[in-house]
Amino acid sequence: MSNDDEEMVVTPWTVSGKIDYSRLVEEFGTQPLTEDMLERIKKHTGELHLQLRRGLFFSHRDLDWILDMYEAGRRFVLYTGRGPSGPVHIGHLVPWIFTKHLQDVFGSKLYFQMTDDEKFLIHPEFTLDTSKGFAYDNALDVIATGFDPKKTKIIMDVEDSGTLYRIAVQVAKRITFSTVKATFGFTESSNIGIIFFPAIQAVPCFLETELTGENVPCLIPAAIDQDPYWRVTRDVAPKLGYFKPAQIHCKFLPGLGKGGKMSASIPETCVFTTDPPEVAEKKIWNAFTGGKPTVEEQRKLGGDPYICPIYYYEYYLFEEDDGKLKEICERCRSGELLCGEHKMMLAEKVKKFLVEHQKKREKAKDVLDEFLFKNR
Repeated sequence: MSNDDEEMVVTPWTVSGKIDYSRLVEEFGTQPLTEDMLERIKKHTGELHLQLRRGLFFSHRDLDWILDMYEAGRRFVLYTGRGPSGPVHIGHLVPWIFTKHLQDVFGSKLYFQMTDDEKFLIHPEFTLDTSKGFAYDNALDVIATGFDPKKTKIIMDVEDSGTLYRIAVQVAKRITFSTVKATFGFTESSNIGIIFFPAIQAVPCFLETELTGENVPCLIPAAIDQDPYWRVTRDVAPKLGYFKPAQIHCKFLPGLGKGGKMSASIPETCVFTTDPPEVAEKKIWNAFTGGKPTVEEQRKLGGDPYICPIYYYEYYLFEEDDGKLKEICERCRSGELLCGEHKMMLAEKVKKFLVEHQKKREKAKDVLDEFLFKNR
C-alpha cells in the first residue's frame, strides 16, 4: 500500500499517510494563517520570510494576540524543541530556521527544549545515556542554525529537572488522566512516565514568567504534530495565572521517497546534517520525482513538480528567489527541465549547505556551554 493510500495519522510520535492540512486545521481547532495575518506580520518583518510566503507555516493559535501584545510594547519569548532520538535531518531544521528569523526580527529570548526524557520513555531500547547523547549532539545543530547565544537557552530535561519539576508538578496537578488519555491515546499499558510527560513539555511556556516574576507571553513555532501538547497546556495556563501559549504551525518536509514526511527511520530518504556531501548527493540522485518514465515522455508531457520532493526542497528551503522558483516550476511542467538536471541543481545546493552547516556545527562544540540553560 502506498503512503497516499494510508489513513492519515498525525500524533506527537507518529506521522503517516497523505497529510490533509485543511483537515488538520479543522480537527485540531486551529486558525488558518490568512493573507490579512501575513500582511500584519509583514509590517514588523519587512519582507515575509520564505516559509511564510510559500505557506510552509499555515496555521496558528493566538498569533494575532501575540502581535497585539508586541504592538502594545510587551515582549514575548519563543519556545521550540527537539525530541533527540537520533541525528538531525534537514526536515528538523525547518521550524528552527523560522524561529531564528523570529528571534532576529523581534529580539526575543528563545527556550529550546531537548526532551531526552520523553525519548527515553517511549523507546524501549533507549537508556538515559542514549537520549542524553543524542540531545548533546543535536544541540550542535541548534547552535549551527545561528541563534543568538545571549538570547538562547537549551534545556536538557533530565539534567535541568530541578527547575522544570517545580513548575511541571503544578501543571500536572491540574491535568486529569482522562484528559491526557483522550488527547494522546494513552492506555493502561502506557508507562506512568509518558503519562506525566505533557506536564514537562508545558514548562518552557511558563519558564520566563517564573524566572523573572513578569507574566511574559510565549510563542511556539513548531510542526503541527506537536499541537496536542499545547492544547493541554493552554487549558491549564489560566488556572496557574499564566498567559496561554500562542503557536504557529508548520507543515512537514517530504522525504525523498514517494509520499510521507522526511523520517530518520527511513535513512535513505532523508538528508542528515552530518551526511558527507557525496552521500547526500547519492540520496538525491535516487529520489522519487514527478517526472515521466522516459526522456521522450518527459519532453512531450512534462513533469509534475507538485508531487516531487526535489521541487519541494527548492520551494521550502533551497531557492530564495521567487522568480527563479517559478521558472523551475514552468520548465518542469513544460518538459524542458529533466529530472536528472533538476537533481543535479538541488544536489549542488544541498552539498553547499551541508559543508557550511558542518563547519558551524564543529565550531558549536566550543560554545555549547554558553547555550545551556543549566539547572537553577
